[in-house]
Amino acid sequence: MNHWIDRLIGAVSRRSLTDQEEQYSSHQTTRDFIFNSVGIGVWGVVFPLLTIVVTQCVGVDQAGIFSLAFVTGTLLMIIGNYGVRTYQVSDIDEDHSFADYQINRILTCILMVVAGYVYCCIRGYESDMFVISMGVYLYRMVDALADVYEGRLQQVDKMYLAGISQAFRSAIVLIVFSIVLFITRNLGFSCIVMAIVAAASLIVLTIPLAYMETPKSRRWETKSIVNLFKRCFPVFVALFLYCLIDNMPKFMMEGPLSYDNQLYFNVLYFPAQGILLTASLLYKPLLLRLAAAWDNPDDHRTFNIIMAAVFGAIIVITVANLIIMGWIGIPIMSWLYSTDFEQFRMLMYLMIIAGGVTAAIDFIYQLITVQRRQNSVVKLYLITFAFSLIASFALINSIGLMGAVITYLAEMCLLLVLIVLQFANISVRTRRRTKRLEGPSSRFWG
Repeated sequence: MNHWIDRLIGAVSRRSLTDQEEQYSSHQTTRDFIFNSVGIGVWGVVFPLLTIVVTQCVGVDQAGIFSLAFVTGTLLMIIGNYGVRTYQVSDIDEDHSFADYQINRILTCILMVVAGYVYCCIRGYESDMFVISMGVYLYRMVDALADVYEGRLQQVDKMYLAGISQAFRSAIVLIVFSIVLFITRNLGFSCIVMAIVAAASLIVLTIPLAYMETPKSRRWETKSIVNLFKRCFPVFVALFLYCLIDNMPKFMMEGPLSYDNQLYFNVLYFPAQGILLTASLLYKPLLLRLAAAWDNPDDHRTFNIIMAAVFGAIIVITVANLIIMGWIGIPIMSWLYSTDFEQFRMLMYLMIIAGGVTAAIDFIYQLITVQRRQNSVVKLYLITFAFSLIASFALINSIGLMGAVITYLAEMCLLLVLIVLQFANISVRTRRRTKRLEGPSSRFWG
């Protein structure tokens, strides 16, 4: 910590972060996996742990309100990220400068906050709900802004530094929020403090780390920024629709069901989210390798082996979650949230299966992005969105919380079938085209 502060102060005193000599090496595969796992792990448990803290400090209803605000903030974060991260880290030849990515992210983050404010006004949120929501939205905006700097570190093969940045920000937010809420018992104030602390970590650690540990970027170009918006727009639309589908039951629950049901649904959802996060620990560090393997027709076998291994791991992780949650998970959750979750045992099993399906969907989507065919999935999300809108409205109004869980599982199964068929179609067409291009040359040399 002292070493980092000294280095940061020295860089600021010289009024230049980009001219600093790099001190951390690249291509540290083991370190990448370890610290990326730590970063994603800490980031992933922030929401579950914060809901426990809120439940214990201010009650179930307030925890339900906080859960809904966090879910909405996560949806808005899709606007902030704009689907650029995977595109950025797989931009091996740096067709767009880092400055282009930064300006793109600043603009999308501004749009994210404006959209959040407008949403609160449309929903008619009063003072407490408005402050809680905007505090959470600002925190998620900082997460979205930090992502472009952490993406830059991954792009230059220093992913472990991105993991350290993400872990530090998430941990400090969790600690400070918990202390402030415990002392003040004021959820709105605690959410504002959470956003401020996240912003401070961005300024002190994430931004300087990205500037000092990566090559100096060339200047931004308006044409390149516009092109970046155009290229990533289909990815953004697809991710936004997917997140909307993923959270549709939660949004449809606001009104027909009390806010405590928001807490119950999200608590059931946390193990499913854990499957997605755990799977992402495996494949996100492999995105560069997958991109290189796909670009080289002779290396498609490696691409297939990695793909099969990840799918196998998702199945194993899902089965393990079913066993653990059925054994000790439900009693532990009942104790943590002071609620009897035994009554939701069957819903928990359905939700975990849905989590495995969700992890498979996300991985296939990453593969399609690596193939640069992300435009092709938008129609699949539109079909699934229409289904989820109708199903969630009908089932939640008729059978309540159970209807929300059943809707979630059904919509994810539908989307999995659609996206698998699309991925198979893309792969077959690409390989046929490759064979046609190689055919004349092969015959000549033969």
